[in-house]
Amino acid sequence: MRFFSALLVAVTAGLAVAAPVKSKRVTKFKFFGVNESGPEFGEKNFPGLKGKDYIWPTTSTIDQFISKGFNTFRINILAERVVPNQQTGGLDSAYFKDLDDTVKYITNKKAYAMIVPHNYGRYYGNIITDVSGFEKFWKTLATPFKDNSYVIFDTNNEFHDMDQDLVVKLNQAGINGIRSAGATKQYIHVEGNNWNGAWTWTSSQNGATMGALTDPNNLLVYQMHQYLDSDGSGTHAECVSSTIGKERIQAATEWLRTNKKVGFIGEFAGGANSQCQTAIKGMLDYMAQNADVWQGALWWAAGPWWGTYMYSIEPSSGTSWNSYMSILQQAQ
Repeated sequence: MRFFSALLVAVTAGLAVAAPVKSKRVTKFKFFGVNESGPEFGEKNFPGLKGKDYIWPTTSTIDQFISKGFNTFRINILAERVVPNQQTGGLDSAYFKDLDDTVKYITNKKAYAMIVPHNYGRYYGNIITDVSGFEKFWKTLATPFKDNSYVIFDTNNEFHDMDQDLVVKLNQAGINGIRSAGATKQYIHVEGNNWNGAWTWTSSQNGATMGALTDPNNLLVYQMHQYLDSDGSGTHAECVSSTIGKERIQAATEWLRTNKKVGFIGEFAGGANSQCQTAIKGMLDYMAQNADVWQGALWWAAGPWWGTYMYSIEPSSGTSWNSYMSILQQAQ
């Protein structure tokens, strides 16, 4: 009513009145969304059968997340399926087509698709030691997406129990392979050793070695993961305390700022209880307060096969869909 009163006064005074401008939605993070899980299921069965061993996310669920304000989807795949037999080989036509269709669906809606081999630094169960082969793998996978600026590349999910120097070399090889494919517009996410936890980033060798990575296009992002249960594994519904979210990422925040790096929480979640809800909100609020070093975050996880999994946010049956959606929307 106050607008129309002001308009009436202005008109009667002979003044020109500009049309009201619709305010743009203010976001705290450049990227905010969810992991889409399913293409990496059945990791013991290669190549596996779609619909039996693994599944792709559905377009209807992607639409629902976008309607809730999410703009980023981490698509978890398996390296052995997209480039089978050897890292230096070619793309599997059927599996890659499903990946390509998923990426196109997301990016055509002006949302971001993050592609990650969910492989823990392994290939067919063995630690990847062929650094040049890993570079070739990434050149092969990145080439079809080289002109799509809505694609993000994540070198590998959660390296662990590996030589630290090898982890650094593999990340650099991934960067080099992506850029040599002609993919110069996309962000590249690198991940550390020791399960890639933010809470152990500075106490592990990650803090001492990962900062040496280089990207000629200066679009490098340090992805970390953070769960709030007692051992940080994301296997318990209970969180340590209502403040543990903020506490567990503080040291990593300072590392990012001191080293002039940009970070991202690629996986986080908590159980459907008030203590975890408060802890998750506290972590996201703290990240927003330090948005100069934190680009965004992704919930773990959505996917059509999670069933009663305690962290599932699959619309609309997932446990976290009802218990966390309002918190996540406020955090965006």
